[in-house]
Amino acid sequence: MIHFFMTFIGLIICEKLDVFCVKSIDIKEMVFIAMTFCGFVVLTNLSLAHNTVGTYQVAKMLTTPCVIVMQMIFYRKHFGILVKLTLIPITLGVIVNFYYDIQFNVIGTIYATLGVFVTSLYQVMINRKQKEFQMDPMQLLFYQAPLSAVMLLIVVPILEPVGQTFTHKWSLLDMIMVILSGVVAFFVNLTSYWIIGKTSPLTYNMVGHSKFCLLLLGGSLLFHEILAINQVIGITLTLVGIILYAHVKMKDNQTIIPEFEDGETKPLYKV
Repeated sequence: MIHFFMTFIGLIICEKLDVFCVKSIDIKEMVFIAMTFCGFVVLTNLSLAHNTVGTYQVAKMLTTPCVIVMQMIFYRKHFGILVKLTLIPITLGVIVNFYYDIQFNVIGTIYATLGVFVTSLYQVMINRKQKEFQMDPMQLLFYQAPLSAVMLLIVVPILEPVGQTFTHKWSLLDMIMVILSGVVAFFVNLTSYWIIGKTSPLTYNMVGHSKFCLLLLGGSLLFHEILAINQVIGITLTLVGIILYAHVKMKDNQTIIPEFEDGETKPLYKV
């Protein structure tokens, strides 16, 4: 909630500095996407609270195939067989990495399933809305951020012990860290919207899987954390899948379509 308020403040500053211009749209058009964001935040947190970390991560990984299915069903988008096949090593990689910590319970599974569905819907909606309204990430976030923050302001007191926030003795360092986290959130939200809008929800998920691998590798290299054999195998499988996906997408983007002009063949690159 605080992060989205900070994001909105950052966007106001950017707008005043002429970094972008606000595009006028009916605010009602943004209500649903703001609701899906709130659902994404609430349900993923509930999933983490009622599941083990391993179960949470595996469920989170299921967002990737869910995004594909959702785009195929609702938007008639076609994904090549090679793109779908790249999901196999990624899925196996995440499962292998967390297999020892996978445990299921009814309430946790419900939250995880709903979280996967709503998260996938949110990512697809970000992509569609940017294209539908011809808006860049900043223009879309300018409307969605405050709406989501207000909605979370209503929901959070029901689910979280907010009383501790007011009784806690806030030091200057605490305040600085909160502000810094808000600044980081501004750039994270903006980057997420940019990746989803300029590429696709599927590519965004691939970036997320890359982050997962980098976190594990970074912990090993920087803090000398020992990786178990299943983690090494999991990271390797995931990275192989990501590299294959990148290779397939690059080949797709470089597909040459012949176009005849004045009797000559001219290469046209499909984006």
